[in-house]
Amino acid sequence: MKGSLRLGRISGITIGLNYTWFIIFALLTLSLATSYFPGRYAGWASQSYWVVGIITSVLFFVSVLLHELAHSFVALAWGIPVKGITLFIFGGVASIEREPERPLAEFLIAVVGPLSSLFLAGFFGVLGLAGQLLGLGPLMALGVYLGVINLSLALFNMIPGFPLDGGRVFRSVIWAVTGNLNRATRWAARTGRVIAVAMIVGGGMMILTGNWTNGLWLAFIGWFLDSAASQSAHQAGVREALEGYTAGDFVSAGCQTVDHNMPIDWVVRDYVLPRGQECFLVTDGQQAE
Repeated sequence: MKGSLRLGRISGITIGLNYTWFIIFALLTLSLATSYFPGRYAGWASQSYWVVGIITSVLFFVSVLLHELAHSFVALAWGIPVKGITLFIFGGVASIEREPERPLAEFLIAVVGPLSSLFLAGFFGVLGLAGQLLGLGPLMALGVYLGVINLSLALFNMIPGFPLDGGRVFRSVIWAVTGNLNRATRWAARTGRVIAVAMIVGGGMMILTGNWTNGLWLAFIGWFLDSAASQSAHQAGVREALEGYTAGDFVSAGCQTVDHNMPIDWVVRDYVLPRGQECFLVTDGQQAE
C-alpha cells in the first residue's frame, strides 16, 4: 500500500487511501454540491447542498469499500490471503495475494462484487423512496443518486473485459472449459484490451463533439484498463514460460548464490570482475539441505 494512508483493519484486511483518492473525493463533492444537486433540487439552503454532497461522497466510497470487501471475504473463505484494500481515483482495489486454484473460486470471488453493488443499489433506492414519502428532499436525493451509482457500478464491472469483475467471470468460464488458467487469462485480457480501445475511441469521439469532461474521463478509464489487461497478459506469458522450473534450475544454469548482507562492492570484486558473473541468487544465508 505504498503511497497510501492507512485507515485501519477489517477482519485482518488493511484499509488504505491512496493520495489520488483525495483528488476524486474533492472533485465529486464539488460537483455534487455546486452542480448536480442544485440543478435537480432547487430551494435548499446553500449549506445543505454541501452537507448532502459530502455525505453522498463518503457513502459512495463506503459502497466501493463494501464492494471490495465482498471480493476479499469470499477470497478468504477459499483460503486465499488478502493483503489489503486501497481506495484510489478509479474506486478501489483488493490486493489478493495469489490466483484462485479452481475456476469456481475465481467465479465466486469475481461475481460477489457486482452482486454486492446490486444489493446496495436496492438499499439506496428504498432509502430514496422513503425520503420521497416522508417529504425529506435531501434523503431522497442522496438515495436516488447512490442507487443509480451502485447500479451503474455493478453493470460496468460486469463488462466481460479483464481485469474487470466481468472479465474475471469470463476467465473463470474459459478456465473451466480449457483447464488452463494462463490461456484463459490471455483470452480475457485480449477481450479487455478490445473493450478498452473501444472506450478510448468513444471518449475521443465525445471530445470531438464538445463533451470534453465525459470524453476525457472515458478515454482515461480505457487507457487504464488497457494497461492493466496488457500487464495481466504479460504475467500469464511469464507464468507459462516458467512452469515446471524451480529456483534450483536457475542456480544450476550458472547463477551464483550470494548472501543478502554481502556488500555490492564485494560482489563486483569477487564475482563480476574476475569471473564475469552476470546473474545472482540472493539468499538469507541459509542453504537448503
